[in-house]
Amino acid sequence: MPKSKPTPATALIALMGDYQLNPFSLSKAISLSNSAILQILKGKGKITVPTALRLAKFFGPNPEYWLDLQREADLADAAQNKELSSVLKGINKAVKPKAQPKASPKAPAKSAKANSAKPAKKASLSDKRKPAAKASGAKPAKKKVMKKVKPE
Repeated sequence: MPKSKPTPATALIALMGDYQLNPFSLSKAISLSNSAILQILKGKGKITVPTALRLAKFFGPNPEYWLDLQREADLADAAQNKELSSVLKGINKAVKPKAQPKASPKAPAKSAKANSAKPAKKASLSDKRKPAAKASGAKPAKKKVMKKVKPE
């Protein structure tokens, strides 16, 4: 016959017996309400993370031990729940879609190095000049024409 796993209540009762504690003295020792201890012992209350930390500090096993006991008890309760069982029967397992082949690129993309290998175009003098701001009704400035002087 397989050994049944301990519930949070049975584990707590066993430890309280080993240390000769009653629910009231345990509640005072770990700063938890007496009613919370009694609810856990009756199987109606749950061991929360703060409670697991307190019990682990007081009795010695790590908090994961207490949380695992609570998790296993919750899963056992859920497995016996008929309403949940009927809902679970109606849920189908997720199916991953088949991977589609990637489309091959028509033209290879140019890399940043290929673009930087080209020499930069030098800006001409006319490109460097800023265009003059034109006010409404303003006439463009006349260009000065210099006459060539012939040497004598």
